[in-house]
Amino acid sequence: MRKDDIPSFVSELIDAGAPICAVGRELYVIGDVDLPDAKAEVVWEICNRYGERDHLILEIVAYLRSVGRFLDLSREALH
Repeated sequence: MRKDDIPSFVSELIDAGAPICAVGRELYVIGDVDLPDAKAEVVWEICNRYGERDHLILEIVAYLRSVGRFLDLSREALH
């Protein structure tokens, strides 16, 4: 996966019904334990098609935050 693929990757996952969001500033998650098997299969296909993305974690997180898809885990939010 390349950096310029991030918007398409995120958009395809959202369109497939996968909740993707940044958690804090260094992590993102894809998934929902309630996704039906057919949707989960589509999510895996999308992830496999885009390939390796570990090298882009911070860029994906930054993009998700820029489009409002994040959970902020600041100290204040935890109390």
